[in-house]
Amino acid sequence: MQKEQGTILTREGFDAVIFDFDGVVADTASLHARAWKSMFDTFLSMDGRAGGEKEGHLLSPFDSEEDYRLYVDGKPRIDGVRDFLRSRNILLPEGRGTDPPGLKTLYGLGNWKNRLFQKCIKDEGVKIADSLAGLLQELKRHGYRCAVISASKNCTAILEAVGLAERFDAKVDGLDTERLGIPGKPDPGIFLEAAARLAVEPRHCAVVEDSLAGVEAARAGGFGLVVGLTGGERQEALLRGGGAEIVIADLSELSVGESAPLQGIAADSLPSALDSREAILAEARGRRFAIFLDYDGTLTPIVETPDRALLSHDARRSIAELAEVYPVAIVSGRDLRDIRKLVGINSLIYAGSHGFEITGPGGLQVEHEAAGAYLPSLDAAERALKDGLRGIRGCLVERKRFSIAVHYRLVADEEVSAVEKTVNEVADGHQGLRKTYGKKVFELQPDLEWNKGEAVLFLLRELRLDGKDVLPLFIGDDVTDEDAFRALSRRGIAVVVRDQVGPTEARYTLRNPDEVRDFLGMILEIAKGGAPHA
Repeated sequence: MQKEQGTILTREGFDAVIFDFDGVVADTASLHARAWKSMFDTFLSMDGRAGGEKEGHLLSPFDSEEDYRLYVDGKPRIDGVRDFLRSRNILLPEGRGTDPPGLKTLYGLGNWKNRLFQKCIKDEGVKIADSLAGLLQELKRHGYRCAVISASKNCTAILEAVGLAERFDAKVDGLDTERLGIPGKPDPGIFLEAAARLAVEPRHCAVVEDSLAGVEAARAGGFGLVVGLTGGERQEALLRGGGAEIVIADLSELSVGESAPLQGIAADSLPSALDSREAILAEARGRRFAIFLDYDGTLTPIVETPDRALLSHDARRSIAELAEVYPVAIVSGRDLRDIRKLVGINSLIYAGSHGFEITGPGGLQVEHEAAGAYLPSLDAAERALKDGLRGIRGCLVERKRFSIAVHYRLVADEEVSAVEKTVNEVADGHQGLRKTYGKKVFELQPDLEWNKGEAVLFLLRELRLDGKDVLPLFIGDDVTDEDAFRALSRRGIAVVVRDQVGPTEARYTLRNPDEVRDFLGMILEIAKGGAPHA
């Protein structure tokens, strides 16, 4: 088999990776095939002959390779039962999900197979891919989001049993597909649902699959890269024919490249938000804005140390006036107490630590329900970072409630690699934390499915601003703001503050905080029905 050597994923092309469970994450395919064969062969021997007794010829047994690949691999259980029986000219009633194992219905046979599969798991256990843990660790280290999908209803239980459930940012299994009515592969629905839960567009996701139906589904869903995992030349040809662009024999053949800007439109080719008043006015007609603002680099210039980033009087006045007309939220990586003190406007909503803690008028007080459990890990990581970075001049370790920022703007270029090495070692040594990136900063956060984009979507729902009469607007400048840009890609306006070239998911651009202040003034004019600037 011709294998791809050194297949590298980089943030320049992809933001997330979606793994199939059976056959990729876990070596359950052989157990599934054995359970299917046992069930089908027993049923066929009991049921007799194809098309009824008068046909007069015995049914061929279930082939663990060919029949498994053609009829059941990657599909919801009931679809696999139906498709295989059709290949033998047998039609059975669908029945109900509560049918006892062995009843001559599609559900009855499916439940029978599931009982046999669970017995295999109990007797033999489940082997997880040897290279998976290391690959997931590298993906997280470089800022990727990861999801796992499966047609099996046992997926989540197995992940929890082997301690891998928390390593994925999103999961979609057979229980989800049944509840949501998602069709089985080769329909792309299960992959699209995973991408939606990751808040990443399919074109920015790579998919790793071992089944032909899964490869076809990923290709049909418009995913940016489809990687086939195979164990033989025959399957390699099938996967390539189904749309796999890369075929590998083991997850160890995938490597993760250095962090790079996210794929998107170059910032210097975007229209200026200040020059796009009429377009924005047309989009806002009949709607009210909900405004979300980053702080550092957006409302204030980037400075050498965080304590020097002070909001100007004019900017504070513009924001306060805008908050009299529209809901306004500051969504920042800074600690909640810090950002509230710096801005100092009581009528605003504040989302600190990338949205892990939120407060606002009317008694709004929200803390991510699972984040508190990570505080001991953050405390220990903070101590380790301070110890490990103590000798590096200019390096600043900033503790926030739900994250730790390591600023290296003042660190000599030749020592930056040593800073990142220490951050990586601390991240690897403290379970449940992930490393993220910003402008001249590394950050450790709870490894939870949460970011600025999730925080913005939460606020829109919580404040009942998710209707068609509201136009969300997010202005930010950093890598972490791209999550919010993506979250609003189909429902709002995203503006990046940047004067240099670099891909972004935003639709408009502003060059600096002074232009942000002018733009907010323009939005206020739109709200009051005023004329554009001369």
